[in-house]
Amino acid sequence: MTGGPEAVAEAPWIELPWIDEHATELDATAAVVWPALLRTVETMMAGRAAPRYARAVGCADTEAGGPRPLEAGSTVPGFHVAELIPERLLALRGSHRFSDYALAFRLEPLGGVRTRLVAETRAEFPGVKGRAYRALVIDTRMHVLVVRRLLGAVARRVERAPR
Repeated sequence: MTGGPEAVAEAPWIELPWIDEHATELDATAAVVWPALLRTVETMMAGRAAPRYARAVGCADTEAGGPRPLEAGSTVPGFHVAELIPERLLALRGSHRFSDYALAFRLEPLGGVRTRLVAETRAEFPGVKGRAYRALVIDTRMHVLVVRRLLGAVARRVERAPR
C-alpha cells in the first residue's frame, strides 16, 4: 500500500473525505509493532475521560466492549473496529452528533526490521454544528496533537517490547 489520500480509498470500508495523515518509522518488525498498536489504542481510551466525552457528543460507541485484543466489532469509546488485518491494518470508525469519522492505522514494512506506522484520518462534518466542531477539533490542530501523542505512545511501547 502506498501513502497519501488514495491509499485507504482502495479499502471498501471507508468512503469519508480525507483529512490528514501522520507517520512514524519504528525500528521493529510489524510483528512487534502490531500488539503495541492494539494495546496503545485500548489503553488510551481506557480512562474515565474518553467514555464521558463520547457520551457528551453522542457517540454511537461510548464504552469499551467486545473481544480483546481488538478484533472486528470490538469497541473503544468513540470508535468500533471496522476492519482488522493483523500486522497490516487497524481501521476504527465512529460517529456522533457532529461528525462521521475514521482513523486507520497502516503498518508498512520498510525492509529489515523497520516499519512505518501511518495514521490516516477521514471525516465529514455535516451542517453548521459539524463545521463548528471541525473548526474546534481540526482547524485548531488539536486532532494533530492527539494523533501524534498516540503514535508516540506506540513508539515507546515498541521500544520496551521484548524482541
